[in-house]
Amino acid sequence: MSNSAVIGDLDAWRALPALQQPDWDDPAEVGEVAAELAAQPPLVFAGECDQLKAQLADVARGEAFVLQGGDCAETFEGSNADAVKNKLKTLLQMAVVLTYAASVPVVKIGRMAGQYAKPRSKPVETRGGVELPAYRGDAVNGFAFDAASRRNDPHRLLKAYHCSAVTLNLCRAFTKGGYADLRQVHAWNQDFVAQSPAGRRYEQLAGEIDRALTFMKACGANPDEFHGVEFYSSHEALLLEYERALTRIDHLSGLPYDVSAHFLWIGERTRQLDGAHVEFLRHIRNPIGVKLGPTTSADDALALMERLNPEREPGRLTFITRMGADRIRDALPPLIEKVHQSGAPVAWICDPMHGNTFEAPSGHKTRRLDDVLDEVAGFFEVHRALGTHPGGIHIEFTGDDVTECVGGGQGLAEADLHQRYETACDPRLNRGQSLDLAFMVAELYRKSV
Repeated sequence: MSNSAVIGDLDAWRALPALQQPDWDDPAEVGEVAAELAAQPPLVFAGECDQLKAQLADVARGEAFVLQGGDCAETFEGSNADAVKNKLKTLLQMAVVLTYAASVPVVKIGRMAGQYAKPRSKPVETRGGVELPAYRGDAVNGFAFDAASRRNDPHRLLKAYHCSAVTLNLCRAFTKGGYADLRQVHAWNQDFVAQSPAGRRYEQLAGEIDRALTFMKACGANPDEFHGVEFYSSHEALLLEYERALTRIDHLSGLPYDVSAHFLWIGERTRQLDGAHVEFLRHIRNPIGVKLGPTTSADDALALMERLNPEREPGRLTFITRMGADRIRDALPPLIEKVHQSGAPVAWICDPMHGNTFEAPSGHKTRRLDDVLDEVAGFFEVHRALGTHPGGIHIEFTGDDVTECVGGGQGLAEADLHQRYETACDPRLNRGQSLDLAFMVAELYRKSV
């Protein structure tokens, strides 16, 4: 296929309905920003995307497990060394728990370095009789409720690119520069082991890993994998002008890759078969995901599969289910059964966060850790009953000691939410709650294999 034909395919989405896009004041301004973005260096490389695709093919075959997580909505302010290190530390700790306790290779994907935009249920927000555009994430407008901050400003797309570059640079430095060395597992934990039940449990596991590493070193085994980790970036491919501007034709293969992240997903609100998001993502060669909510039918899943992965390339397509704890055991089986019968290679991941949000009496949006755990348990139960592979989890967490979700080893209650409620959008698990979840997932995985 010629380059001009490829470019035509990449722009076909413009003729289709594109939901959840901001109302920009000036199309010419958007065009200027897009042109500037198109001239920037790639954030990731095609070869890295292909490497992740190969690892996700292992997941689809039942040979590996995905741990995907990070902020609900990243902020520009959060693109600093401490915040990135804390998130990465939490993800690495969860991965260590899963790898060691469940004896399974873990593919580590951060919901990081690009998750600066969020879909919203309403385009506007009203407070005290004042109506302003809804906050759509730092890539679009500001969180403060005033006209200047809430203006949809396309120049924020450039800031999102630069903050993504900073975050990715930090992640690469931490994961390749010795910080992710397995012999550092105790050091990752020193700051909260004493006061956290999850931390104390983790420290016990770290001691076991230390002894195993010492034994292996005495036997002469010291592989490179012990000293660094492969880490991949992901975000929802929501703002199509941004994603299109960061799509490049790989000079080796001649194929288009969206170089804003290794893995992109289509949200529950934008997965229409005849919509712009599905049309755009079907032409890029990255591994991609689709969020499936409780109203998804088996025929919907099959149609998305045919549209996004007609060649049935292993590792290309991941379904991320977000059903809710009360619905997953009924809504998920028909989808898995029909997709499995088709023979298509699909990785199944559970997002136990988005279906379990409620409003506390204080007005805070929150989630109960027990509901999150129950949805994960239901996900594993369904796969075990059908003889299929539970491929991973997709969670919203932070490395900070926030009080946004209730429950966990430290017993956070709804009355505690006000103490450190810091999210820019949805409530996130804190570090202790994330480790509680990792231990439970490891136990469930051991039972399922």
